[in-house]
Amino acid sequence: MYSDYFIDYASYVILERAVPHLADGLKPVQRRILHSMRQMEDGRYTKVANIVGDTTKYHPHGDSAIKDAIVGLGQKELLIDTQGNWGNILTGDPAAAARYIEARLTPFALEVAFNPKTTEWTASYDGRNKEPVTLPMKFPLVLAQGAEGIAVGLACKILPHNFIELLDACIASLRKESFELYPDFPTGGIMDCSDYKDGLRGGRIRVRAKVEIEKGRLLRVTEVPFGVTTKSLAESIVAANEKGKIKISKVDDFTAATADITIQLPPGVDSEKARDALFAFTDCEVSIAPNSCVIADGKPAFLGVSEIVRRCAFQTKDLLKWELEIRLGELNDKWHFSSLEKIFIENRIYRDIEECETWEAVIEAIDKGLDPFKKLLKREVTRDDIIRLTEIKIKRISKYDSFRADEEIKSLEDAIAETEKNLRNLTRYSIRYFENLKKKYGKGRERKTVIETFEAVDRTQVVAVNETLYLDRKNGFAGWGLKKEEALTKCSRMDDIISFTQEGIMRVVKIAEKVFVGQKPIHVDIFRKGEEKIYSMIYREGRDGPVLAKRFKVGGVTRDKEYELAKGGKGTRVLYFAVHDSEEESAANTVLIHLKPALRLRNVSRPFQFGEIALKGRATRGNIITKHGVDRVVRAPKDI
Repeated sequence: MYSDYFIDYASYVILERAVPHLADGLKPVQRRILHSMRQMEDGRYTKVANIVGDTTKYHPHGDSAIKDAIVGLGQKELLIDTQGNWGNILTGDPAAAARYIEARLTPFALEVAFNPKTTEWTASYDGRNKEPVTLPMKFPLVLAQGAEGIAVGLACKILPHNFIELLDACIASLRKESFELYPDFPTGGIMDCSDYKDGLRGGRIRVRAKVEIEKGRLLRVTEVPFGVTTKSLAESIVAANEKGKIKISKVDDFTAATADITIQLPPGVDSEKARDALFAFTDCEVSIAPNSCVIADGKPAFLGVSEIVRRCAFQTKDLLKWELEIRLGELNDKWHFSSLEKIFIENRIYRDIEECETWEAVIEAIDKGLDPFKKLLKREVTRDDIIRLTEIKIKRISKYDSFRADEEIKSLEDAIAETEKNLRNLTRYSIRYFENLKKKYGKGRERKTVIETFEAVDRTQVVAVNETLYLDRKNGFAGWGLKKEEALTKCSRMDDIISFTQEGIMRVVKIAEKVFVGQKPIHVDIFRKGEEKIYSMIYREGRDGPVLAKRFKVGGVTRDKEYELAKGGKGTRVLYFAVHDSEEESAANTVLIHLKPALRLRNVSRPFQFGEIALKGRATRGNIITKHGVDRVVRAPKDI
């Protein structure tokens, strides 16, 4: 039972709530809203509360879900023409209550989304009304608006694309030409889409705010990344400053119609470096992972953006063909009856029924009167045609204008010829349709997001170095909060600490206010992976073991893991430790090893140069220097 219920629920959430349909780019609640608005359409604005109430006839999830969906559609400014306070996508301010705001369909929506003659209908959830299975959308709406939803077992995240570029891509698809499509966001910004991967899973784009450096110590944010509000952006800047990652003195948000956030920098802070720090540590740069998923053929499908455009372009072509065929049938029917009417009136066939006493006699008389002219018609005369002739009023017969009727028939013939021509050249007709959409509705919809390629900011290079690393040697703690202890070096709150102890234990830990670095530390410093430090060490293995020397690099490490550099067991002790910036400097390092006095030991002091041993890995055992007891190791004078 659980398995059956789970599958039913998962299918319902995927198909009926979270994922848009490829055919019209809409989720069910959005489709029901647009259908309801089309039923109410009279050219005037309608209270959103009324639209919500009417939509509940079709949607079973309540007024709150409907109102939120209407606001989402209205803020995209494509299908719904809004009036009142509909919120602000820049600041994140919500829309006013449904009773205060109004909406109506845009001319674009009326042109591309509705045609009852090409719509497949189904019963509403309570069976009292009918609603569209999908709207006959003649535009790749799902890519223009974007879509996001979490279902059971899958998620959907389709990013919005540029209106004009989508139409150009549809035209290129019909012409079988190649094209490329990248997202375009209503909030603008700068985007690196080199890893977009056609909007499929595994792709990723990075979007940056537009940050301008103005004179003095002032940065100004004029465009924000997609999905980020100016309020959340300002809060992320303040939070980064409080954590010591960036240095600022003041943040002000003056956003109204456009984004406008000013950031005051303190004296001595470089503006370029501060801007890079904003990209590294705040919402001035975000990473977005698309996941293009739509409902196609009754099930979820992961289709790339290019494939969605192609399918939508050819779907539009099929819908246009269907509309032309319907129009051709209507024109032929109109021409047929207009011709019948002309024959019926001009040849006074209506007089043949004056003496008929039964209905069947009337039908037979008219049919017989039309016999000589049937060869002039394009199809057979049916009983319904004859019945329509009997319904013509005497007033129309008496005022019938033969010349005007000929003109009307001629215009119908011209329209039929044009429709047939469009059907023969359907691809060209479809391309003209898309070009006309671009001409009528493309103004003001130019690309807002700039496409650039930029490198990720190295956080360690731009983080604010405004702390000091202190060391409590007695207890083995280090951090920026131990201000009464020994000061070692300047640091940031993003750094790592590397430490070495007298027992030959190395560890790397994340810096903190106070963190344990090991008992009896002999060397503690900031660890930076990019620095090629060379470490020199002389140590005794165990309590009575030989004395060895080694040179090594640290390389890759795991935080909080203990690494044994001297594997001598209990009693191991480091006698000498040094750090150098280059291999040459390390090789030239010379020390004096003072041995403990012993029988037959003539020379108790001998020099040792680290260049005598090779540079090895940190886990490799060192070279034996002596098996005698060592009293101490000191740096040799320069003249040795």
